[in-house]
Amino acid sequence: MNAPLSLIDFCTRYPDETVGQAMERSVAFAQKAEALNYERIWYSEHHNMSSIVSSSPAVLISHIGAKTERIRLGSGGVMLPNHSPYVIAEQFGMLEELYPGRIDLGLGRAPGTDQQTLGRALRRDPNSAERFPDDVLELQAWLSNQSPLPGVTAVPGYNTNVPLIILGSSMFGASLAAKLGLPYSFASHFAPQHLEQATTYYRENYQPSERYPEPYCIAAVNVTAADSEDEALEQTKVVHRNRVRAFMGRRGTVLSDDQLDEVVNSYQGRQITDMLRYTAKGTGEQVAEYLEAFQKLAKADELMISLQSGSTEATMRNMEILAEAWGK
Repeated sequence: MNAPLSLIDFCTRYPDETVGQAMERSVAFAQKAEALNYERIWYSEHHNMSSIVSSSPAVLISHIGAKTERIRLGSGGVMLPNHSPYVIAEQFGMLEELYPGRIDLGLGRAPGTDQQTLGRALRRDPNSAERFPDDVLELQAWLSNQSPLPGVTAVPGYNTNVPLIILGSSMFGASLAAKLGLPYSFASHFAPQHLEQATTYYRENYQPSERYPEPYCIAAVNVTAADSEDEALEQTKVVHRNRVRAFMGRRGTVLSDDQLDEVVNSYQGRQITDMLRYTAKGTGEQVAEYLEAFQKLAKADELMISLQSGSTEATMRNMEILAEAWGK
């Protein structure tokens, strides 16, 4: 049986585009996904990245929730060590009250930024990631009907029981999700190395919880679907070039087109594009065949799709082709 399909939207800002225009595209993206019956859309917390403007997932979710009707919306994820669990409970409790039954709270422990931003702008404690397991439990308590601190209640948040999902790209997240009896999502769309090991461990060591008696595993995968195989290959080339250019740009290196071609074809370039190792590309039929095999490999109950195309128009067409092919 084919797994449900969901989408991750980085709220990407293209060159010469305003932040507002990027957010307008995210609204159109969500509306299209809802019309095509995708399960959910997640937004990721990133800081100090000029091309990704989803720095505050809760605010973006609220805006898009008002522009859609049914599709689930969530974080993929909130980097919990950057925040107080109490504040996140208030934010996502408010979202749940605004959009009942539509909100997810995916949680990660990575900083979602560079070290300069982490230490000086976010003022994050260098040891905060070590408290991640305890922070997850505290957040879970704030969202339940049992406050972890006498006399203090998260309002809104209390008794909303917003679903928590542990995100990860290593064995740490798999181990924690299994121990706490929570759903788990592996970030194989950009960190493919430990996918099989992590999802296998999660399933084999899962400790049932009252809310989740069975494990639930989401695996992320890239998709470049087009009307022809040749077009998909051309889109893949554009995606790879954009990925390498963005990666080098974050290091302060600006490349000409000729230099970019050299880097893309170099060992360093191949290391960067290998982050997209799990990519279904081709026609709808080819993409569906790849995803069927990937679902089995990842032992996934649900697939989180990162659409990889070179333009807004190509991305929307990518979404259409995938929905049609997977639904057959």
